[in-house]
Amino acid sequence: MTAPSQLTWITSSYSGGSGTECVECARIGTGTLIRDTKWAEGPIVRVGAKPWTAFVRSLGQGDSSA
Repeated sequence: MTAPSQLTWITSSYSGGSGTECVECARIGTGTLIRDTKWAEGPIVRVGAKPWTAFVRSLGQGDSSA
């Protein structure tokens, strides 16, 4: 896996931009990595491509149960 510091991390456009962001994501070949914005050296969660796509799709449809 690519070192976390070499990845392109993306913060949601819905985040406040004042240090109050919760998470950021980075795409990798097999899915997506998720980490706490304020703790970049902390744990990283890896989500496979299919579950990530389903999650994002459900958000786009307004499914609050995702």
